[in-house]
Amino acid sequence: MENATSQNGTNSSAPSVNLDELNPYQRAAVTSTEGPLLVIAGAGSGKTRTLVYRVAYLLEQGVDPEKILLLTFTRKASREMLWRAGQLLNETCRRVVGGTFHGIANMLLRRHGHHLGFGSSFTIIDRADAEGIINLLKGSLGLTGKERQFPTKRVLINILSGSVNKSIPIDDLIYEHYSHLSEHVNDILNLNRHYQEFKFNNGLMDYDDLLVNWKRLLAEVPEAREEIAARYSHIMVDEYQDTNLVQADIVRLLAHGHKNVMVVGDDSQSIYSFRGADFYNIMRFPKVFEDTKIIKLEENYRSSQPILSLTNNIIQNATEKYAKTLFTKIDGNHKPRLFAGGDEWQEALFVAGKIASLRAKGIELNNIAVLFRSGFHSYKLELELNSSGIDFEKRGGLKLTESAHMKDMIAFLRLRVNSLDTLSWNRILLQLDKVGPKTARKIADAISGRGDPGQALAEYPCGKSWQYGVAKLAQLFTDMEQETRPGALFEMVWNYYQPLFEKIYRDDFPKRQKDLDQLKSIVAGYEDLQSFVDDTTLDPPEAAGGGTGDDKEKMILSTIHSSKGLEWDAVFVMGLADGRFPHASAEVGEQLEEERRLLYVAATRARKYLYLTYPRVLMTPDRQFRRVGMSPFLSELRAGLFERLDLDGKSSGGPSCLPAMSTGSSAVSFPKKAKKTKVSVKDLDKGIRVKHPFFGEGVVCATPKGRSVDVNFPRHGIKTLHLDYAKLSIV
Repeated sequence: MENATSQNGTNSSAPSVNLDELNPYQRAAVTSTEGPLLVIAGAGSGKTRTLVYRVAYLLEQGVDPEKILLLTFTRKASREMLWRAGQLLNETCRRVVGGTFHGIANMLLRRHGHHLGFGSSFTIIDRADAEGIINLLKGSLGLTGKERQFPTKRVLINILSGSVNKSIPIDDLIYEHYSHLSEHVNDILNLNRHYQEFKFNNGLMDYDDLLVNWKRLLAEVPEAREEIAARYSHIMVDEYQDTNLVQADIVRLLAHGHKNVMVVGDDSQSIYSFRGADFYNIMRFPKVFEDTKIIKLEENYRSSQPILSLTNNIIQNATEKYAKTLFTKIDGNHKPRLFAGGDEWQEALFVAGKIASLRAKGIELNNIAVLFRSGFHSYKLELELNSSGIDFEKRGGLKLTESAHMKDMIAFLRLRVNSLDTLSWNRILLQLDKVGPKTARKIADAISGRGDPGQALAEYPCGKSWQYGVAKLAQLFTDMEQETRPGALFEMVWNYYQPLFEKIYRDDFPKRQKDLDQLKSIVAGYEDLQSFVDDTTLDPPEAAGGGTGDDKEKMILSTIHSSKGLEWDAVFVMGLADGRFPHASAEVGEQLEEERRLLYVAATRARKYLYLTYPRVLMTPDRQFRRVGMSPFLSELRAGLFERLDLDGKSSGGPSCLPAMSTGSSAVSFPKKAKKTKVSVKDLDKGIRVKHPFFGEGVVCATPKGRSVDVNFPRHGIKTLHLDYAKLSIV
């Protein structure tokens, strides 16, 4: 469960909360405890500090800790906030109910789910489990076969989950976003009906069910709504801009009868629409809750003013926003720097070189990050960093519990708390010799939900070739019935599973064994098995970053989406080319605005140094070279907010001057023409006026390097031209 419980604390020995440590706007947010409150918290403006002080202040004012509900998007965030509040006050803060939307939903549905027909021992399934169920149902409904061309399990789950998170009917979502699948609409709707029935009959809920059923509980069961709303007299929601419509409805229903709800967020950092987050939730909050008080936190405690001046200008051009201007008292005279590489290799070379330079200045590698829109944008940089001997960690990768061998072990433990879980039965029965999918399904159907799974297995009429395996499995579950300690249960399962494990994963089981050792230590830290099983789905532990297992200092490579909430001394945002950022498929309107907010989030991660880079030539999928300009988000920035750098990292001498393209092996090659050109390299110098047959007249803005020259054309911007190809003449 997500709500922390511990020893009772008392306010008598607690120090008073010192509100003088807050700025006036933070203090107003902390002390405005009655009625709806919207706090627009700019990047780095002390949002977490404000929430922490508010928790402590409410308790100091006599509010019962169990009547405070803190909703966050990660369990780590709520734990940290409540721990910090405890440092301000006392251990009473640990009795505040805090957790994620999904975690609190899990807790409440186990208590009140009977109103909707659910028992308290339902199992939460992850995406892989859901896809497995969809595959089973596709087969049973006759939706498989090459001639059918029916959507894959991955696409089907995307559709079903997208319908919930975007609050769009399944058929509307298909016609709008999957029109090529419109002929399958009726079959998909039928499949969804069977999917919902399968989960209900087997005591299963997926992530979306947790939110949908929590909302149903509040909206459809007045008795439950009254009880839950009365239980939480003060509600706080972090990162409100990342909520979807279902979550916004939950918040509205939770505030029934008192409306003491505070939501904190930043409309300028709403970047998760692909997960169903709705930017307009934070914009419409004052309309949903009448008499909403709005407080803006604009003083930034992270970045220097030159960085903030640029980020303010990025978001200033947003079409819809809560107007705010970030400012800081932090000294800083390093303007953000812009570098245009001749191509992606030159961009990577610049970034790697600048990282080495920053490290030489004393900035630790783990205080340096390179951010990009999509994971593949860093591939060339990764090669360059490896060749330069710079250690890095690329954020992302599988969660520990997404691996097949980990899911095997967890399946046994899931069945110990919910014997209805036919998905887990299928998984472990298929590990037995001579047991195929049909046999496994028959056994699972026969024993699922029996009070004593060990006895049910022992009584099942087995075939001679597989009765020994079933007997061993039956004995395991009989033994497990006598034990409740998670650590001891893990040992029982491991003793049974180890020979199967080494057989199933014979090619690499020693490597996988390390994961299971890590899982063993995690399980041993739990007091009850239900909590562990819930957490492996709701908040799965991540594998060690980079997969190297060492503690060496590493810099970070990360997608911008994964960097939200983090900060570094030096940040590089690469790939800022037109067509790449914003993404070429982004449509004018909300999609384009989210791309703008994505850049804003990236730039506001930097404390002292911010580098913006892009290549001027990209390779297309058909291996053709295409010239590109800088991102239009950069083009519209006010002059003077950044400096341009050349490949050596030096100022290029003016806002209109870009570095010349490298002539090394990584630079773009252009076909040479045999005919004599009208000008040669020695004829050109910075400031010389030239004429091009298509671009017209322009000015050379850099001394030519090799056979390339940069020319600034008033109507077309800066173009890099090869003298053996371009027909230039001197004016």
